[in-house]
Amino acid sequence: MDLSSIISISGQSGLFKIVSQTNNGIIVEPLGGGRRFPVHGAQRVSSLEDISIYTYEEDVPLTEVFQKIFDGLSGKEAIPHKSSAEELKSFLNTHLPNFDEERVYNSDIKKLVQWYNILHKEGLLEKKSEIGNQKSEKGAEKKGSAKSADKKPKPKASNKGKAPAKKASPSVKKQSTQGQKRGG
Repeated sequence: MDLSSIISISGQSGLFKIVSQTNNGIIVEPLGGGRRFPVHGAQRVSSLEDISIYTYEEDVPLTEVFQKIFDGLSGKEAIPHKSSAEELKSFLNTHLPNFDEERVYNSDIKKLVQWYNILHKEGLLEKKSEIGNQKSEKGAEKKGSAKSADKKPKPKASNKGKAPAKKASPSVKKQSTQGQKRGG
């Protein structure tokens, strides 16, 4: 489960995927579809990898909590996030029994369940090993079909995106030699 590009934006519901960066912020896209929009550097943004849940022993990263819920539910969707506070607490207590009930508020549990369901719907909660196996299988299929299709040589990589090496312009050299002639 790779949540490095998934963020939460303060004041907006749901989760967002980072698409690109700008000079003074980032461009995001809502998970589940929607229009891309800029998020400026002054807005509060939290990466899901940086969030953790308080427990009585130590803080548990959100990715581990999601993995425990995913395993506990056998890969199924969680209860609705609009369930009662007691249902939400008992749900989290089932999957993370040592969470600190004094520091983890009902709104936090509600948000956790909502995020889990969004990530589940988008298929982002699979284990890394499962994702790796699926990618390698797809890659093998693509390689097999590419070999049988065409055996054209691959074009050489272009220098697009690379800055050319900077050289001193001839006018700069002329100016420096003219200055030396005048002075000497």
